[in-house]
Order: sequence, then C-alpha cells, then structure tokens
Amino acid sequence: MRLKKLILGLPITVYKGPLDIEITGICTHSKKIAPGNLFIAKKGSVDDGAKYIEQALSAGATTILSKHPNPFLKGVTQLIHPFPELFEAILAARFYHFPSQELYTVGITGTSGKTTTSYLVKHFFDRLGFSCGLIGTIECLFGTYRFKADLTTPEAIVCQKMLREMVNQKCLAATMEVSSHALAQGRCNQIDFDAAIFTNLSQDHLDYHQTMEAYAAEKAKLFTDLQPEKTAIINGESPWKNHIIANCKANILRFGFERSNHLYADEILFTPERTEFTVHYQNKSTRFGWSLIGRYNVLNALAAIGACLTKGIALHELPPILENFSPVRGRLEKVENNRGLNLYVDYAHKPDALQHVLACLKEIKQGRIITVFGCGGDRDKNKRSKMGKIAEEGSDFTFVTSDNPRSEDPAQICAEIAKGFSTSSFAIVTDRRQAIEQAIRMATPKDLILIAGKGHETYQLFSHQRVPFDDKEVSQEIANQVHV
Repeated sequence: MRLKKLILGLPITVYKGPLDIEITGICTHSKKIAPGNLFIAKKGSVDDGAKYIEQALSAGATTILSKHPNPFLKGVTQLIHPFPELFEAILAARFYHFPSQELYTVGITGTSGKTTTSYLVKHFFDRLGFSCGLIGTIECLFGTYRFKADLTTPEAIVCQKMLREMVNQKCLAATMEVSSHALAQGRCNQIDFDAAIFTNLSQDHLDYHQTMEAYAAEKAKLFTDLQPEKTAIINGESPWKNHIIANCKANILRFGFERSNHLYADEILFTPERTEFTVHYQNKSTRFGWSLIGRYNVLNALAAIGACLTKGIALHELPPILENFSPVRGRLEKVENNRGLNLYVDYAHKPDALQHVLACLKEIKQGRIITVFGCGGDRDKNKRSKMGKIAEEGSDFTFVTSDNPRSEDPAQICAEIAKGFSTSSFAIVTDRRQAIEQAIRMATPKDLILIAGKGHETYQLFSHQRVPFDDKEVSQEIANQVHV
C-alpha cells in the first residue's frame, strides 16, 4: 500500500521524505523489520522504540513514525506524532484492509473461561458450515495453519494480519480471546466485533490494574465499543454484569442458571464421566449433554450457544454438536493412567478459577480431593493466601508447591500461600515434580487429584532459566510408574 494512502486523513506530521512510496508492512519490533516496512517507534512499559530506529533502518525500514524528528537521518521518510502508539491499530487495519469486517467476529473476555469458550465457538461454527479461525492463549488457528501463542491477545498489527490470513484461508468467522491488557493497550482497536462475550470477573492482574474497579473498566471497553446492531453476551450470574454493560449500546443477551436470563440452563446432572442439562431460550427447551464436567463449564457452553443464537442458528441444531466437543488442553483435562486414578490437570491459577474447579470436583467426588498447586512469582501477591484458603476449603489435602516462580524464591511464595491455611491439611513441597508424586502416592482410585495452575503450559519459569515441565506428561509418567 502507498504511504500517502495509508496515512490519509490522520493527524500525523510529515517531517521529511517522500509519501509516494510502497509500504510492505508495519512493525513495532526492530528485529522483525523487513525491507520496505514502516517502523512505529512506540514507547512501551519496559522499553522505548525510539532507541531502535537505527537498527530498524539497517534492517530495511523506509518510513519511521516517532515522537521526535531526527534531522540527521537520511534516505527515510519521517512521520511525527507525540503518541505514535495511537496509530498502530488504525495503520494495521488499513494496511490489511479491515479484515474483521469480512468475518463474523466474536470477542471473549473475562477472568476465566475465555479459552474453553473460544474453542466452543470455533467448534460450533466449523460444524455449522462457518469455517472459524481462532486467536487465543494456547494457539492461533486459521485454515490449515496452527501457531503456538505468545500472548492471549497479540499486538494490534499481529491481530489484523491474522484476521486477514483467516479471510485468505476462506474463513467466514473468527473467535478471539481478549485480555484486559489488550484492551488497556488498544490491541483490539479497529476490530469490528459482531458479538462480545463476558464470562466472569474475579481477582487477577491487580499488579497491573491495581484495583478490581480499574480491571473491570478495562474489560468493559469491549462492550462500550460495540455498535448498536451488535450483541453483548453477558454472564448473568456475575456480580459485575451491570458494571460491564453500563455504557453498552448493543443488544444484550444474558445467560446463566436463573430464569430471569434470556438464555438459561437447569435440570443439571453431573457424573464423573459427563454433564447433562436443559437449555431454555425464547420459550423453547432442548436437552444437552457432553463429556466436560463442572457447573462453570455449563456457563461456558451457554456463552457459546449464545454466540450461535446471535448468528441465527436454531437451538435444536446444537446438542449433537456439543456432544462431540473434546476437552481443551489443560482445562480440567483428565489424565489417563494405568492405576485408574482420577487425575486432572487444570490451568486454574486465580482464586475464582481454583474455587470453581474444586466446587466442580466436589459434586462428583466419592473419596478425597487431593490438590497440588502454587502461585506465580512477580505477580499479584495478595491472591496467594486467598488461594491457600480456597484450597483448604475445597480439598481434603493440599500440596503447596512452585508454579512459575520467576525471580522470586519458591519457598517464600509457598510460605505466603500457607498463611491461608488454618489447619494442618497441607504440606509444602517446593519441587513440583515431587509434590505431584506425593499426591499420586497418597491417592486411591476413589480419590480425585487436581494439579492446578499450569494447565497447557509445557515449561516452568525460574529466575534465569525456562525448564521443560508439562503437568500432564509428568503426572501420567509418575502414575504409570508408581505402585502403592
């Protein structure tokens, strides 16, 4: 795209250089620059892109958008604005020709449930004939392409590029997880969402947002920006629901367990193997069943069903599709083993998520619930003792261990978690592998073992290294080897 067309009408000052040049791409990382790119020298929370302008030029950038002009730069077009980062999303959307407008785009935000709900939406849409791309915490999927994710929601340029690739791959829809960080940093600006889903809100990321009110305000942006003809699909069980939609102009579809919701589920039956429930919508009722367990997974299913209803799909078409849904990696995923132990791996690393998964297991327990979990280092410290208390209340015994300690001392993190316990129904075993092994040695086939906190992750982060560690693989290996 020609530079003059790319910046047409934008309040950007042209300091010097030609505008009638072809831009081959837009980039904010100097190490990823390709010849002919426009480099946005934006200031981030950790580093300032202005320090890397020379490096970007050496890599072939022909245009620089920066805060300050540099009269000594030669052979480059310089664009100036006090806040270069404000234009990242609009420039990316223009360069990739606003791809979200060619897709039925569903954004999903909330503290927990985003990943499972996004896979559910994709599963439904794919089988209903609307080939659906996905951008999320675990991976990004479009057409035959599959990429491991670095962020729950990528940067604005990457989002637009992926959405365009979905269009190129003949996708008709897209579903994406939208994090509070992404909303705060404008990564989803210029994405035309047809529907937005709110799953829930509980304590998380307060190291970044400081307060729950500020955290909720960022989540609410997804719904404030919806156009009136679009739809907000809202968890009616959440105490934050009214806060989230306070300034929403779009149509509202509430889901939950109460009859006051537009879409609700009742007559729920839990077994260790499956969940069955009846869904009601506009005076019509349909029975659903699937292999996932847990009340919170029923809410995730309702959210995805709501997206289908918004798309114009009839309720009665959906049960056989849900029945064939496979559990998402690391989301209350059962680990098969030779001893026949009821062993589950889950990503729950927040107070609310841990509480929900333990409540879910309590509904199907026959023996004890044995929990293994820790808390990440360099993150919100206030949740550590709270999660200890939740683990004590929901478990018969807990092994407190390391998660991703990062720069912190794992023993200190465990000690802070232990402050939440009022009884001796726990043990601190800082080595995660040893903690899992002790839990497995303690268990009988009637017990339920929950290994929480890392889910799909295949590594542990320490102060100066990242080591391979997969809860599912480790627990399966130990269970198959241990004989009591």
